[in-house]
Amino acid sequence: MPEIVIQTRHITKRYGALTAVGDLSLEVYAGEVFGLLGPNGAGKTTSINMLCGLLQPDSGDVLVDGKTITDGDAAVRARVGVCPQNIVLWSHLTCLEQMQFLGEMYGLKGKAARQRSLQLFRDLDLEEKKDKLARTLSGGMQRRLNLAMALVHDPEILVLDEPEAGLDPQSRVLVRDYIKSLAHRKTIILTTHNMDEAERVADRVAIIDHGQLLTVDTPEALKQSIGEGDVLEIELNTDTEQAMKALRPVVAGVSSNNHTLIIRTRNVVEVLPAILDTLHDLDVHPGEVRLRRNSLEDVFISLTGRRLRE
Repeated sequence: MPEIVIQTRHITKRYGALTAVGDLSLEVYAGEVFGLLGPNGAGKTTSINMLCGLLQPDSGDVLVDGKTITDGDAAVRARVGVCPQNIVLWSHLTCLEQMQFLGEMYGLKGKAARQRSLQLFRDLDLEEKKDKLARTLSGGMQRRLNLAMALVHDPEILVLDEPEAGLDPQSRVLVRDYIKSLAHRKTIILTTHNMDEAERVADRVAIIDHGQLLTVDTPEALKQSIGEGDVLEIELNTDTEQAMKALRPVVAGVSSNNHTLIIRTRNVVEVLPAILDTLHDLDVHPGEVRLRRNSLEDVFISLTGRRLRE
């Protein structure tokens, strides 16, 4: 049984008549990357703030290693590093001064804080900017600096709220690879709108909407169980009507477009041999075959809908 590091038990947060998060229960395991996904206004940031002790639930409990952090326990909260969605910097401090100041706030000695800061600058390609005022950095560099600041005290748990927001492709790859390098050494919780990012880095994901938990599982398990399924397109050298009729007992979701069979089903790779055998029995010879696997974005849209959110 995996070790549970963070647990929420029926946490609820209301703002007046609005229930931002309602009765949310989650378990986050040691050393995993846990993705918290949801549309705008779904309650992700409110949940994150409660998970790391920045916001107290109206009801329910948040526990770290079985110890509640809803009672203002600073020693427990110090084990958590937070990289917020909105960049937070002191505009008149250099990058290194930011890091040393924050490290010393967490109890690091001056020399240790400096050494830790310089190592993080090397890891995140910020070494040349250490003596520059933080406010003069580009948005992407400021985002990386905020990530470094979340890690300066070497926390056991790292909370990342939209860590790739505003990053160019090169910075996005650097940050993504760095997050993956921390996996298994730290427990990481991240929110993101980027489904590709979540698929690449998360061991498990939870999808919430309107403050309610909809599902939680590995990305691969969710793709195999939720959504309209994989899409397989097979070009034929003959009319598709006979092939469609023969395939319907084999697989659901068969349609056609001109001379192309379109098959939509979950985990289509498992039934592909039966599909090809059926076509062979009809003496139908497939031409080009194209496959698009069910994606985490498909799962997300299936659960939360297509309606635009503010």
